[in-house]
Amino acid sequence: MRFTADRPRRAPSPTAYDAAFGQTLLSPDRPQPSCVAGPGGKAAVKRFNVYRNNVTHSLVTALTEIYPIVTQILGEQNFRMIARDFVRAHPPTSKLVLEYGRGFAEHLADFDPIRHLRYLPDVARLERAWLDAYHAADRAPLDPAEFAALPPQALAEIRLSPHPAMHVIESDYAIHTIFTAHRSGPMPRRIDAGIPEAVLISRPLLRVEIRKLARGQPVFFKALRKGAPLRQAASLAMEQDPSFDLVEAIGLTIESGAFSGSGFPPPN
Repeated sequence: MRFTADRPRRAPSPTAYDAAFGQTLLSPDRPQPSCVAGPGGKAAVKRFNVYRNNVTHSLVTALTEIYPIVTQILGEQNFRMIARDFVRAHPPTSKLVLEYGRGFAEHLADFDPIRHLRYLPDVARLERAWLDAYHAADRAPLDPAEFAALPPQALAEIRLSPHPAMHVIESDYAIHTIFTAHRSGPMPRRIDAGIPEAVLISRPLLRVEIRKLARGQPVFFKALRKGAPLRQAASLAMEQDPSFDLVEAIGLTIESGAFSGSGFPPPN
């Protein structure tokens, strides 16, 4: 009888290895991939599980740092439980940790046990926008002298370039009040979360600033951000709220640093 040695297993390609490794890394119910082995080819179940737990823990911790106010509202233990479900369903797609968790607000909105906290997804969106503004590219804010030198007719047709850090968020809930109360303290005894609020986020220099917008102003700033001339943006704002104060809005446009340049529509 002739005996032959078993053929050695062919090593998987890097692509196949990465796919098998990644698919099981955030799924605790799935077994260790067969292509993962310890020193000398021995089984590495314990090593892999430790690594898998560390990765999940690190991503959950990152979410607590990205969404500190949501963490405060829910309590850290409850937040981590919800965040763990998010991590297992949404693996990272970027090497930058600060890019992780962009869909977390939608995850909160779909999580049945906290549906009564209807304001929470919008608070998460505000926190995400704050972080994006913090890491946005640097750019000098609009020079007030550009406005001062323009005659009224030219001012009406001016278009503004949004600063990379600029965001406008509208909500049916008191997101500005909730955000500032948790961030700056001391906490008020009671917050009426059911009051609609909109915020303007900007970073004119090195500090992110959050401003509550008056009625009509969100429409105004969103229109300017999309490239509408000032005259059209003001018209849209007045359609929503006849009491819209254009002078006040222009002042906020300059003071907030939400825009970084200006220009005029091309000639017909």
